[in-house]
Amino acid sequence: MTSIYDFSATSIGGTDTPLDTYRGKAVLVVNTASKCGFTPQYKGLEKLYEDYADKGLVVLGFPCDQFGHQEPGSETDIEQFCELNYGVTFPMFAKIEVNGDNAHPLYRWLRSAKRGLLGNRIKWNFTKFLVDKNGNVLKRYGSTTKPDKIAADIEKALAS
Repeated sequence: MTSIYDFSATSIGGTDTPLDTYRGKAVLVVNTASKCGFTPQYKGLEKLYEDYADKGLVVLGFPCDQFGHQEPGSETDIEQFCELNYGVTFPMFAKIEVNGDNAHPLYRWLRSAKRGLLGNRIKWNFTKFLVDKNGNVLKRYGSTTKPDKIAADIEKALAS
């Protein structure tokens, strides 16, 4: 059976990162964009990370430019934007595609594990997937779900 630990991704700094690095943690995976109406969710995501990191949560941000060209910058631009505007300290990764033939394998798996309103496609930026400490997808949240609304589910994932 596949789990999040079977994948790797390139960090925003260019390093290949096996997601096995996060074994035993609850993981919140989010496709992000810097020029989107939902971009202020970075603040809420960072708050979740700050509140729950010491209890075993990690937030993973995956910039994506597939929705309205809302992530046009380079990895350096994205990293600086996130740090300067939202104080992001959670791990960010290199820009990826989440839908289509070139979708990152992690997102192909996430989409098939928890389908959304558009079947197994990602509808927009800031779709979130909560993964349990065993690497299995627990829940999928749409773009309009604010990070603070996920806190109770995170607490349950951390307790199990």
